[in-house]
Amino acid sequence: MTEERWQQLTNWPLIVAALLFIVAYSWQVIAELHGTPRLVTESVILVTWLIFLVDYLVRLALAPHKAKWFVRHLFDLVIVVVPALRPLRLLRVFTLVHVLQRTAGAALRSRIMIYGASAAFMLIYLAALTVLEAERLSPDANITSFGDAIWWAFVTITTVGYGDYTPVTVPGRFVAVGLMVGGVAVVGTVTATLSSWVLERAAAGHEEEQPATKAQVNAVATQLHTLVERYGAPAARPRTRDGEASDPPIG
Repeated sequence: MTEERWQQLTNWPLIVAALLFIVAYSWQVIAELHGTPRLVTESVILVTWLIFLVDYLVRLALAPHKAKWFVRHLFDLVIVVVPALRPLRLLRVFTLVHVLQRTAGAALRSRIMIYGASAAFMLIYLAALTVLEAERLSPDANITSFGDAIWWAFVTITTVGYGDYTPVTVPGRFVAVGLMVGGVAVVGTVTATLSSWVLERAAAGHEEEQPATKAQVNAVATQLHTLVERYGAPAARPRTRDGEASDPPIG
């Protein structure tokens, strides 16, 4: 068993586990469950945590260089330690989306847009759930409903910062910091990709005005070199006394 084979076998089970977690966690926070329903959701959350923990430990055991693997997979460790981040595993679904475009650049840009937009909405939803759970029991809290939490998450991730809803607890403020940092990265990526698409559309039909890249120049030089090797260099045309090339004699 190799790590690659293990990932192939556990990819969809982990996605299903992440989906079960977000359903159970959403139900528990939004509905303020107590008694048996809360026990059910807590059990589902515990089972999904065990699944992610086992996956992490098995992948670490299968890694040939465990120290390098540990350093390169710190985010996987964070997902195991911080329960609210487990639904981010669902983003792996969007890496499997095949977008049909005429060019490789357009296909890559489309996948980045899909992945970035999905990550932004998921961050907003998870941050809203987490901050609501952290703030609801505080006597000074002003985020007391899921609607308030969603509004606060949208305002925060877009860096608008109206200030009408603000977290007052320490866990809530940690969630706010994480949302601001992650939001700047995700929204910035989506904005840059969208700007690149707009510039490409604006330049459509004016390809002759675009400067050649170094790769294109090298490709042309390589083709010319190949032609010279295959057919030989063209014969030099005789020149007149004025230094201009004369036409070859006819006949």
